[in-house]
Amino acid sequence: MCSMRQRHPNTIGLSLLKDGAQRTGGICVHSLPFALADATAGTENELQAVVTGGRSTVDLPVTIERSKYFANIASRIAHGEAPARLRKELHEFLTNNKDQVWENSWVRFPRKSLSPLANGLLEEDLAGRNRSDAAGHKFVFETAFGDWVRIPISYLVKLCLVDVVGSKPELPREIIDTAFRLLPNFSNDLTSPETHSFHLIDSAKKPAFGHAIAAEMGTRFLLTHLLTEWANKIINLEAIGQSASVSLAPHPAVRQRELNGCVSDAFYRELFVSPCLSGWANGKEKHEYMLHAHEVTSRSQLNAAVKLREAGIITSNLIVVPTTSSVSLANNGTHLSLGSKLIAAQLKEPNVDFTPQDEKRLGDLVIKITEHFLPLFVGTYTAAPYRLSFSDFHPEIALGFLPHELDYSHLRMFWRHWKRKADVRVFGQPLTPYGPRWIDDLLGKVFRLHGDAITDFRLIDFPVAWLCTESSSALDGCMGNTELLKRDLESMGVSDHRLKLYLPIALRDFDSMGFSGFEGRHYSLFESMASDFAPAADLQRLITLIAYKYAFAGTYTHADIPDDPAAESERRLPFFCAAVDLPAFNINSKSKNMFLKRIAALTKNTRASRHRGHVRVPLKDYQSALLRLLVEDGSDCIEMLGLRSLIADLSDRLNHPGLTAHGKLLKGILNKVGKKKALQVNARDFNLAAEQFYREELKQKFLSEGLMFVRQALKRLTAFHRESARQLLGDLSASHFVNEIERSLLNDCLSQQNSVHSLP
Repeated sequence: MCSMRQRHPNTIGLSLLKDGAQRTGGICVHSLPFALADATAGTENELQAVVTGGRSTVDLPVTIERSKYFANIASRIAHGEAPARLRKELHEFLTNNKDQVWENSWVRFPRKSLSPLANGLLEEDLAGRNRSDAAGHKFVFETAFGDWVRIPISYLVKLCLVDVVGSKPELPREIIDTAFRLLPNFSNDLTSPETHSFHLIDSAKKPAFGHAIAAEMGTRFLLTHLLTEWANKIINLEAIGQSASVSLAPHPAVRQRELNGCVSDAFYRELFVSPCLSGWANGKEKHEYMLHAHEVTSRSQLNAAVKLREAGIITSNLIVVPTTSSVSLANNGTHLSLGSKLIAAQLKEPNVDFTPQDEKRLGDLVIKITEHFLPLFVGTYTAAPYRLSFSDFHPEIALGFLPHELDYSHLRMFWRHWKRKADVRVFGQPLTPYGPRWIDDLLGKVFRLHGDAITDFRLIDFPVAWLCTESSSALDGCMGNTELLKRDLESMGVSDHRLKLYLPIALRDFDSMGFSGFEGRHYSLFESMASDFAPAADLQRLITLIAYKYAFAGTYTHADIPDDPAAESERRLPFFCAAVDLPAFNINSKSKNMFLKRIAALTKNTRASRHRGHVRVPLKDYQSALLRLLVEDGSDCIEMLGLRSLIADLSDRLNHPGLTAHGKLLKGILNKVGKKKALQVNARDFNLAAEQFYREELKQKFLSEGLMFVRQALKRLTAFHRESARQLLGDLSASHFVNEIERSLLNDCLSQQNSVHSLP
């Protein structure tokens, strides 16, 4: 039980609310957290890294072929102790790669290619920060031609930024200082390069808040691309048969999944888990954390299959056992953190009216309210299109981590509705695969079963929202509840108490983070930073503001949105249904969630479900009801923030699927294969085409938008910054220089001279 005093939300922190502004229900909306000039924002992006080149020159295939693992497999096969298919599958991975694209490979190059300054940083990072793993020549090794460096791309971009400064000593001092300030912003996820905002976006200084957030992200992506081009052209990766590249892509690559299926979990970690050379005070310790995260997630994936049997979804002992190594943490997303300066100011100094306990209680309530609105984002502003073949439609594969995120009754309904929606029916009855791949492929071919195409597979394949337990909830408003839930989940084999707790919206408390706010982790991929991500950021802020309005007014309390597993699963069910594009879902007619019942009352075309005691709710109508609720209860907030155009845009997207992020991404993918519908394309071919679209056409669009954001920023340069630009470019204006390099940049053919002058 929560020991904190149970105060009504309307009595918590009333000193935050000022007089003299518009009031609705006794609440001054202009003085609420996240209103007008109160919001700050920052983003982080997980990127897809690839190296293009021949099998004999790129690090990943070279490492595999020279590994002890490969040699041991060959020896065991020769002695009849291992099946020959293991070597055959590895051989196919190494040889059957017509595009010569190696996802998440490291790079290797002569150390002499680095400037003295970059060499110094490398030495410091390897020797000065407890890197005991550097002693085994993992990162620097000797050759007949001198020392070579072997590093992941997450560290390469940081090293290139220092190499730029070291190669151009004539740079103005402020640019050099800025470059060193940005170094910690290049880090890593489990396998992916990761970048963090170079500066916070302050709504007091940026009235077009969402656009400013997108502009910072787009400019950062442009710089990251230019740093990889520096590596290709100046550090001469291309001259030795490698070309590094980064893009935004939401899924683990098809070939990485296939490789994961034919190697051990330990060897997978050796190949792909980042050594955390960049962005961490203690990289070795962080690397060990990442290794542990992969082990725990892999075990969690296996335990999910056990839950499926307990739920009655798997009814026999014939299942496809998931691999002991999970690729789920190679999914990539964007995280948007919003902060309130008002709440941070209250917490910065001891304040009897607003305490950390109040921050937690209010914050948890705001998160629970916000979770109801997440279906407005999925597909409309963010998506991750994916094809599942008939052979993939084993529940232990297709349902991903959902057994740990939905209660059994919702999980059973979800699976039943998904089978009904997908193309896996024979003579009107759903047919699921039997097990052996060749049998499943034959059945799919004979009966022309195509599987399914879904909106956002990352939300299924990645642990997005761990479900609470009967005894612990992370969102009940009590201090320390997150740690209690993590202990419960550890005992159930779901997670580990040392790992972060996965939630789609996470509280960022002031004592831990230095700011008070929320991190949105539900974003997968956008078709445009300017027209998709910018309005999504504004929508997240608007929903957060309205949630605080509800909380301060006492419209909804923790008692109105229960914290038991069934209630938590019920409010997240529409979110996951949107990810799979299920046409409808069910809610309990006797639900104790008062906010959900309010939304359902506004939803058209609901009817009694075939599941006793439940109401069938059409997803599209539910989304329209959420929009109506925003307008009815948040009209004052919408007017105050100037977001009427956002509401119109959201309405258009809900009514016209072609305008959505999913619709636009799907169109781009289908254009690659010359088809009009996803189910007309073989699942593997569709997913490979998606990867190619993300790293080619979509990347070009993001780079073009990055240039647009740079042009907008150049118009606002101060005289001081104009002088710095003149020192770099001479008589050539900055805007003219951007125009000069645009075509080469977008066509991925910057010359060495272009690369030298493009950075910083």
